[in-house]
Amino acid sequence: MPTKTTLKKSRTTAQPELALARRTNPRPKAPTVLPVKRSLASRKTNLLICTLLVVATFAIYYRATRNPFVNYDDTGYVTENPNVQQGLNFDTVRWAFKSTYASNWHPLTWLSHALDCQLYGLNPAGHHFTSVVLHLLNAALLFLLLAQVTGARWRSLAVAALFALHPINVESVAWIAERKNVLSMFFLLLSLGAYGWYARRPGIGRYLSVVVLFALGLAAKPMIVTLPFALLLIDVWPLRRAKAWVGPSQAFPVPQFAFWRLLLEKVPLLALSAASSIVTVIAQRSAIATNQSLPFSLRLVNTLYAYTMYLGKTFWPLHLASFYPHEGARLAGWQGFLCIVFLASISVLTWKKRDHLYLPVGWLWYLGTLIPVIGLVQVGDQGMADRYGYLPLIGIFVMVVWGSVELARRYQLNSRAGLSVAALVIVVLSFLTWRQIGYWRSSYDLWSHALDVTKDNYMAEDFVGSALLLKAYEENGQRYSDDALAHFKNAVRINPADAISHLNLGADFHEHGQVQEAIQQYQMVLQLTPDPDLVKKTLIDLGAAYQQAGDYTKAQQYYREVLKTDPHNRVVFTNLGKLGMQVRIQQLAAAAATHPTPQAYLQLGQVQQIAGHPEDARGSYQEALRRDPSFTPAQAAMNSLPSSDHP
Repeated sequence: MPTKTTLKKSRTTAQPELALARRTNPRPKAPTVLPVKRSLASRKTNLLICTLLVVATFAIYYRATRNPFVNYDDTGYVTENPNVQQGLNFDTVRWAFKSTYASNWHPLTWLSHALDCQLYGLNPAGHHFTSVVLHLLNAALLFLLLAQVTGARWRSLAVAALFALHPINVESVAWIAERKNVLSMFFLLLSLGAYGWYARRPGIGRYLSVVVLFALGLAAKPMIVTLPFALLLIDVWPLRRAKAWVGPSQAFPVPQFAFWRLLLEKVPLLALSAASSIVTVIAQRSAIATNQSLPFSLRLVNTLYAYTMYLGKTFWPLHLASFYPHEGARLAGWQGFLCIVFLASISVLTWKKRDHLYLPVGWLWYLGTLIPVIGLVQVGDQGMADRYGYLPLIGIFVMVVWGSVELARRYQLNSRAGLSVAALVIVVLSFLTWRQIGYWRSSYDLWSHALDVTKDNYMAEDFVGSALLLKAYEENGQRYSDDALAHFKNAVRINPADAISHLNLGADFHEHGQVQEAIQQYQMVLQLTPDPDLVKKTLIDLGAAYQQAGDYTKAQQYYREVLKTDPHNRVVFTNLGKLGMQVRIQQLAAAAATHPTPQAYLQLGQVQQIAGHPEDARGSYQEALRRDPSFTPAQAAMNSLPSSDHP
């Protein structure tokens, strides 16, 4: 190789040679062919790695396809939803876009479930398979996107593997009713891919692709409203679009702009986020906790705790549950203070290390994308949920992987040892994920596990009781269970303000024949909930309880109350028909007691027989024959009854 001195001396002779080379060979092939070959080889390698990631993830998640539907929202979303079960048609599409059923507006999710019903009917294996496939696609997309924009293939694979195989993500995949999570993530990742395409060469067509994909993601689950914020973060790293903040990216070169320009281009996306948020608030208005039911101070305490616990469960993924009780009122002051110190310490550390851009970006990604579900605006009863970490924890995974590589390089650690540790982590996480999927094999197993790993979990008590009731009915046709009753009582003891626990306790009392106790529980439900569906069900149960107690006036009163809001309710009309028969029986019994003729008892027996009380009818016919043994109509009616000689 010539030295610097040689170059200076030969400059006058080198220039004509270069000029001649350009004239005689104006389009040299060598400099362009080699990069193309490298690019093709790189793509093939990425696709091979991507395939291995998908296969490994499917090998673990295949177990989910053997699980059934569970009693945790799967009924409302699929198994008892007639709109979804009719498959994809015009009526389903119209309903999906108009409905706020289950306190959500997510038409794309409804259509996804409807398509599954069209393809698989009510075979849970097919519904699970769709969710698993979406998770596989998400893992593959995450790897490809990270590898493309960072050029760090193996680090990108590690992040994608953590996302794919971490047990905290099992709930999002193994729970059929949580299809919205994996579906919205799919469109969010496509939005990120489209945004990278736009960043390479900004244009209105490319920008519209981001807008459309974002809108589709919002139509699957509104949790991704933070996408504009997330895009600003990736403008800083890894895209490095923020001029004067960071230097340009070498792995994924894009034009740089002033930060105000980057803010301005997010305005249409922010408008979509605002619209989605408004629709969500309207849809969830009956499920949003008020300051009276849950003061803001308690919500803030639980928020700090949840931010801390998501990190804890990321690094120590044991004792994962399908429901975590709200901790706002149960935490000691020192515990809340420790959460503040812990979160503030990480924030300060990432700011001090901001020259490693992935640290503040990953941390802000985690904090920011959790905001819609962190509980400052409380929807539902949970204090936190594994499913909420599906998107935010990507930021933590990036921090861990990139940070580990930096530390290994700084301290010159053995690369084989690092790979061995990484492989061991993935193997352990895979085992924990496989085990966590197994807890979804039945409703009873799911909620029994939640009882085992949490404390004072009224929701788990209630669902275990429901599972035991169903088991008792399937095994011997019994509509009540002493074991279930004990769990319902525990649920009410733990949380006396939970309306559903009171409703289930009342229903079990009702089936046990403890009608007055059932009525007390039903009345408590009406005091605790404004939810129209829950109120309607409780009014029907109250009517049935009073009907069983013989107070037909009150029974009719509650049935009529239901018909004001649901004038075509079949259950009410059926019960009113039975009520009419019972009133008629009561009237005929009084008439027979006043004028005890054979004809009166015959008439009473006939109505009792029609009402489905054959033994009462038999007694009335026998009384008619006792008064007139030759009364042939009574004898004929007696002969029409089924034999009483049965076990």
